[in-house]
Amino acid sequence: MKVIEIFKKICSITHCSGKTDELKDYIKDFCENEGFFVEVDTVGNILCTKGNQVLCLQAHYDMVCIGKAPKVEVYEENGFLKAKNSSLGADNGIGVALMLYLSQIKNNIELLFTNDEEIGMIGANGLNLKIKSKKILNLDTEEEGKVYIGCAGGIDVDAEKEYKRVPFKKDDEVYTLSIKDLQGGHSGVDIDKNIPNAIKELGYYLAEFYPKIISINGGEMRNSIPKNVEALIVVDKNFKFLPNKMVNIKKIQTNEKLYFENSKEIIDMICGFSNGVRRFDKKLGIPSISVNLSKIQTLNDKIILQLFPRANENEFLKKIKTEIKAYFENLVYKVYFSHEYNAWKPEVNKFSEEVLEFCKNEFKNASFSAIHAGLECGILLDKLGDDVFIASIGPNIFYPHSIQEKCDIESVERFSSIVEKIAR
Repeated sequence: MKVIEIFKKICSITHCSGKTDELKDYIKDFCENEGFFVEVDTVGNILCTKGNQVLCLQAHYDMVCIGKAPKVEVYEENGFLKAKNSSLGADNGIGVALMLYLSQIKNNIELLFTNDEEIGMIGANGLNLKIKSKKILNLDTEEEGKVYIGCAGGIDVDAEKEYKRVPFKKDDEVYTLSIKDLQGGHSGVDIDKNIPNAIKELGYYLAEFYPKIISINGGEMRNSIPKNVEALIVVDKNFKFLPNKMVNIKKIQTNEKLYFENSKEIIDMICGFSNGVRRFDKKLGIPSISVNLSKIQTLNDKIILQLFPRANENEFLKKIKTEIKAYFENLVYKVYFSHEYNAWKPEVNKFSEEVLEFCKNEFKNASFSAIHAGLECGILLDKLGDDVFIASIGPNIFYPHSIQEKCDIESVERFSSIVEKIAR
């Protein structure tokens, strides 16, 4: 299948968020060779147009790089595309590959490739290209048979505090405590699947005996559930650790002489923070509010955290921001917000109804849905005006933003067939 072949080529090109120039040039050259007029704006969005544009297909071309990525070694197993020890990048590489394939066979179409979606919707927020189509089909969802008409909004949160350090005793012993290679996953679509957060799990373990902390570092990406964490701690000589299957314990020699005097507060802060689903929408069957405790870092005398709250209504997003700010400021942390984007409020329109009918030809139980993850649809609607209609569909992709990510090959074929018919 040509879409899969193009996707595998994409996987061979570095395109981690923030490092997408190589794939940008590939997309630009590919579409120019197919006779498209190509424009690139200052934030790296690519708009390719040809003929009389009545439909715009849209996907983002950056990927979350986990494990060995950007080295992505693709293989097929039991009907799925997978990657060896890395994220696959089917989110949103399959959508990009389909658009490139359609550039070879369609003449009246717009193709919008947005940049750096995974690190704060940078491309969509900075879009400075004129879209002529009044219908936009986003290709960034991950469940076939669903036509998405709403998504969560989100915001990057950073919290930091400087702590006093004091020397530990000469006969104290230093250990590394680590949790490695947990399942991980997407901090939106997987947040309700009881996937353990490595940072929280280590916090719970540390709270059983409250050691002196020299440093603690963990997490991978703001929008992925943390898989790894490591703390450097100090305990009394011959201290007996409680067994824990998750935690690796290793005694080490180090030149470090200082620890955080208020280590207990750091541990309690990790344990006390309510990570995961905060509110669930039973009607839609998805979370309506969640927070991912994404990263923790020790930088000199500072503890720095990255968090990512999501909400499917803007009012909910406002409330969760207030809660997070209150929690950390009560502990005298400085709190910073950035890269906020609005929720896409679920709403059926003529175009989404049209897309649903195409999907029903393939799946008789196809239906409208919303997703607890960020899509660029709401931002695009805000930028392009009320006379633009948008919907989102995609193939079956499981465990995005993790090394377990896999994509159903037959689902890609069905998805490609539907989009090709919509872009008639």
